[in-house]
Amino acid sequence: MEWTAAHMSDVILETHNLTKEFKGFTAVSKVDLSVRRGSIHALIGPNGAGKTTCFNLLTKFLEPTSGSIRFNGTDITREAPAQIARRGVIRSFQISAVFPHCTLLENVRIGLQRRLGTSFHFWRSEKSLSQLDSRAMELLAEVGLQDLAHEITVNLPYGRKRALEIATTLAMEPELMLLDEPTQGMGHEDVDRVTQLIKKVSAGRTILMVEHNMKVISTIADRITVLQRGAVLAEGPYEEVSRNPQVMEAYMGTTDGQLKGAH
Repeated sequence: MEWTAAHMSDVILETHNLTKEFKGFTAVSKVDLSVRRGSIHALIGPNGAGKTTCFNLLTKFLEPTSGSIRFNGTDITREAPAQIARRGVIRSFQISAVFPHCTLLENVRIGLQRRLGTSFHFWRSEKSLSQLDSRAMELLAEVGLQDLAHEITVNLPYGRKRALEIATTLAMEPELMLLDEPTQGMGHEDVDRVTQLIKKVSAGRTILMVEHNMKVISTIADRITVLQRGAVLAEGPYEEVSRNPQVMEAYMGTTDGQLKGAH
């Protein structure tokens, strides 16, 4: 594979022949994935297609059996999860709102502290905390939660908790943001709100997301990779992929008509 300067500047994440086997079962099979800088790229596929395993390989929660992963042109295949996070590859649940009895502001501040690598001495410095509070409020404003900054997280409705997860992810200053089913379990109103939120926060960032909701994907994804049985079935823009007969068959069990905006 040729790695030209133009290619590397355009592509932020690339996998080549990425494979993961579990005792004879191939969960991910020779996946070539190319995520363009500044895009929203969706990874879709039926249940059991290998999407979550793929995410786990990219964040090194799992070691690949074979193949390679490159981020910003650097081979990160053998790096530890913490190294990859430090490079700016951040998965939303890694720093989701894990402190339900803290306020929204405190949760985002914890994300900021983790990014800075600061330890408990930071808790003792009022000046340091006030600087973090200012940035935390900016991030809450970015996701439309500034008016709830002092609310206890456990009291939030589900859709707002997902918005908070996005804020805490942003606190880690991701260069590549991995969102794992960000609208799962939501009603229509929350789905629409979070979809627009993802679109808003994608400005100047790159997002790779696993998502089941076709309406979400058709609304915001620039490019789609379809997995089936661990292998790439199709890749391209929604209009093209949604008309692919193999994709329609994999999703709908039919080859007439195109993918509908359903889960």
